Amino acid sequence: MTISYPLALPVPSSIMRVDFGMESLAGETESPYSFVPQTFVWNADRWSVTVAWAPMARTDADDVEGFAGAMRGREGSVLIGDGSRAAVLGTWLGQSPLVNGASQSGYTLAIDGLTPTTTTGAKGDYFQLGSGSNSRLHRLTVGFTANGSGQATLDIWPSLRGSPADNAALTLASAKGLFKLNTNIRRWTIQDALDSGISMEFIEDLRGL
Repeated sequence: MTISYPLALPVPSSIMRVDFGMESLAGETESPYSFVPQTFVWNADRWSVTVAWAPMARTDADDVEGFAGAMRGREGSVLIGDGSRAAVLGTWLGQSPLVNGASQSGYTLAIDGLTPTTTTGAKGDYFQLGSGSNSRLHRLTVGFTANGSGQATLDIWPSLRGSPADNAALTLASAKGLFKLNTNIRRWTIQDALDSGISMEFIEDLRGL
């Protein structure tokens, strides 16, 4: 059987901890005479995720370690989302929001297809653009309420990866993004008949942009 990317993250009950990171590329210099800083922003950003598994018996361990092998180091890709926030808090859950207009970029996204005036999105809600190897994970930095035409402009992080097509659908339930391993090395320890110490670091996969 040929391995096809992106893979699904193995999620046995033994997942112990998931750490999410938000990295933005900005630099700063400070005057040695006045301490007044000057900030330089390159508008580059990415997600990072670390997944740690508790000690596992063989069945779960084989699943996780098989996944580690199938990733082939930095070659492979995997879809990852925040399982603790699989559903959004805003009332736009269950609706069908669409990208409103092509050629959009940056940290805002215009959408439509919402119920006028009553639909809300909550700060922190996740959504997904694209699917498969084009999946991109975004999060609202500000809440919104749809206008009388069922439209809204979302303030988001990270910035848009390319310009989504007009009328492209937003996925609100179990949103995921595309990630790859941050290193080629994967390790685990076998102790007291259990496999332990399995932890993998991922960064957002920005290849092909």
